[in-house]
Amino acid sequence: MVSGSFAAPAKTNVLFIMADDLRPDLATYGAPAITPNLDRLARRAVQFDRAYCQQAVCNPSRSSMLTGLRPDTLRVWNNSTHFRDPNPDVTTLPLHFKQHGYDTRCVGKIFHNWHTKEKGDARSWSAPEFLHYASHGYDAPQVTGPLPPNLASGGGRLYTEVPLTECRDVPDEAYYDGRVAAEAVRVLGEIKGRPFFLAVGFWKPHASFNAPKKYWDLYDRAKLPALNPARAVGAPDIAHHDGREILGLPGQRITPTPELMAEMRHGYFANISYFDAQLGKVLDALERSGVADRTIITFAGDHGYHLGEHGQWGKTSNFELDARVPMLIAVPGTPHAGRRTGALTELIDLFPTLSALCGLPAAPRLEGKSLVPVLADPAATVKPAAFTQHPRPAYYDREPDKQPHAMGCSVRTARVRYTEWRDWKTGATIARELYEDADEPAETHNRIDEPRLQSAQREAAALLRAQFPLRKN
Repeated sequence: MVSGSFAAPAKTNVLFIMADDLRPDLATYGAPAITPNLDRLARRAVQFDRAYCQQAVCNPSRSSMLTGLRPDTLRVWNNSTHFRDPNPDVTTLPLHFKQHGYDTRCVGKIFHNWHTKEKGDARSWSAPEFLHYASHGYDAPQVTGPLPPNLASGGGRLYTEVPLTECRDVPDEAYYDGRVAAEAVRVLGEIKGRPFFLAVGFWKPHASFNAPKKYWDLYDRAKLPALNPARAVGAPDIAHHDGREILGLPGQRITPTPELMAEMRHGYFANISYFDAQLGKVLDALERSGVADRTIITFAGDHGYHLGEHGQWGKTSNFELDARVPMLIAVPGTPHAGRRTGALTELIDLFPTLSALCGLPAAPRLEGKSLVPVLADPAATVKPAAFTQHPRPAYYDREPDKQPHAMGCSVRTARVRYTEWRDWKTGATIARELYEDADEPAETHNRIDEPRLQSAQREAAALLRAQFPLRKN
């Protein structure tokens, strides 16, 4: 229990929910997504409007969030390095709860979805994880009898396994997230009688864009927001990437037509609503369990996403659309249910926040800040900036030399986003970017060195270099 004017009930449970590749395209963030279950969660939560990931790709972001340590501290900047390889004894968020008497369970994708059973993190959990040991490209529909026709174009292949776009009239459980929801409901029934930390990780809206047909039918494609694919004026080439996750590898790339781009954007929203419906099943089960009044619910995406903006598809940039994430924290008995906060926050703040709310001792070395002061007063702030970074090449571990050529270090203040791209070997700054708050999240013009923003640029640069010191050669 937290001392002071704001406290959660003693021995509080935690329901820790994650979505994959979800930018803040939710109804409560002003987007046209149809998300009734996230809407009802927001009505009992504090909504963080300026929450940011530490790196916009799955493994570094999740490893950072779940250890409370930044990617540079973990030395994890790619999807192929298990966080325990360079950090064998690091304490994770669920392990911290397990060590203090909680039954910790994992259903779905919480840590990165390692492709083999030898690469989970059994140490963090009280029972074996419920995982899908494969990539997203293997989430093919499982149905009894003949498979209904695909009513989407198919739009190429994702990881050469499943169509990039797929619209089939199948039940929710045909795809992996439906089975995640069913297992989460089952596990909740099993553990509700003792203190628990239940982590439920949904795969959507990550591609493939293959939600069941009824979720595609929720949207009129012609009424979805129009795409502006233009790159930011003055943005350096290094700020961008080749979108290979969606468009394919060099030599095997698809060139999306306007029709396919519209279909992918439609499919992304369908995926959001599909995920939202699965979340609703878990929230309903919590309400039926009898322990909702002593269960904290957190919800966050692991990073944002591009749907053709800046000419980009997927994640792996430092732009606002990739760095910013949705985040909700619902604490039983809060006087601020339904409030929103503009406090700058980061995913690494979740570890110290949940520890404090549940009265656990602070884990050592955490680099995040507890958000309890913001939950007590949504007008409060706990930090002046949020930091995101990403290497180039975006997936450097798949390149012959297995090292980055450069690292982009980015800081978000209340007024601007400032980014420095630095040569990996020398540390020299090779490009810079500055985008002002009034131009967020579109970031249409790089305003670097613009006179009217010099004060904000100097402040941001000082914060950036304090977090990412310039290398002395």
